[in-house]
Amino acid sequence: MKKILIVRSKYNNTTALLNSAVKVLKKRKINYSIISVNGAFEIPVAIARKIKKFDGFIALGIIIKGKTPNFNFISQAITNGLIELAILSKKPIGNGILTCLNKRQAKARKKKGIEAAHAVMSVLFQK
Repeated sequence: MKKILIVRSKYNNTTALLNSAVKVLKKRKINYSIISVNGAFEIPVAIARKIKKFDGFIALGIIIKGKTPNFNFISQAITNGLIELAILSKKPIGNGILTCLNKRQAKARKKKGIEAAHAVMSVLFQK
């Protein structure tokens, strides 16, 4: 049986993202575990540490743009890290890390965990 690890950031309240991803996995009766990290920047490292123990991963976080260019650097570094991990491990990683200009945008996209879960399942259960 395939196992998926959800790695979620605690920062910026990712509960709705998590709930949307879990709902999909439960509906499909997929075995999953959840771990939390402080911020989105820690997600690729947490996945890398568990890469051999799971068949796929779902990364969930919310990054909201502030007044410094840090938003761009962090967002790009995370995306690059996730892509590199997926390619090198040959394992799917659903990117449910939202990059938003404000909290209103994040709230409007709170169900994007569904898309991340579907992305992982489409690769894991490919015919």
